[in-house]
Amino acid sequence: MASFGIKELVDILRESAGEDEDINLEGDILDIDFESLGYDSLALFNTVRWVERDLGIALSDEAISATRTPRALLDEINRATAQAA
Repeated sequence: MASFGIKELVDILRESAGEDEDINLEGDILDIDFESLGYDSLALFNTVRWVERDLGIALSDEAISATRTPRALLDEINRATAQAA
């Protein structure tokens, strides 16, 4: 399976948690913390569960609680996907 990228993550963020009209998710957001992007811990939780369901993977609660940026979350998702393969 190809790696899970920022486009897929943004699509799931929008579907699972919505989107703040004042924030442009189309720009370079890889290293911007989720809070600054308008996503709180509940939105991140919903997004992670959506990703887990869609990809058939499990992410540890510890890894998720330490994840602050889209880049860090993508790293965790792709690590779990590679281990599941």
